[in-house]
Amino acid sequence: MAFTTTKQTQDASAFEELAASAWPRLYRSAYLLAGNHADAEDLAQQALLQAYRSWTKVSGADQPIAYLRRTLTNIYISQQRPLARKLELLTDAPPEPRTAPGAGGPEDHLELWPHVASLPPRQRAVIVLRYYEQLSEREIADALGCSTGNVKSTAHRALKSLRASVGHDLYDGEEA
Repeated sequence: MAFTTTKQTQDASAFEELAASAWPRLYRSAYLLAGNHADAEDLAQQALLQAYRSWTKVSGADQPIAYLRRTLTNIYISQQRPLARKLELLTDAPPEPRTAPGAGGPEDHLELWPHVASLPPRQRAVIVLRYYEQLSEREIADALGCSTGNVKSTAHRALKSLRASVGHDLYDGEEA
């Protein structure tokens, strides 16, 4: 028979309160990083599970939400590290035709999203945290565990890649 102390009950209650209040933002960030609902739920749940396992650190942090955000981002980036190079399979068949606007889900309505989704994990994380979560460079640096200079250079490279890919798509099939 297991006995729970008042401290354990208070900790569980405090964690549940934090998880409930942080879930909408945590899930939104996870969705923007992962690109789909199922992976976003898994990612957000993994972040909460990790936070629960190290609750003494989280509860003692100045900003527990920032701690959760950093955990979420670190989990996402670590999951994206390739164990082996991903290979593309070349076929003779043309790619699937694009669906008409409005035919797919909400993610299909965002024309920029496929370009953001194609960025390397760290660049994608910086773009999501900066432009979707509206975090400052300092807050992003804290979330990623790096310097603000690193955030700036990563954002610069990401924006350069986005401009190149969006510009490339705009001119596909047209004479320059």
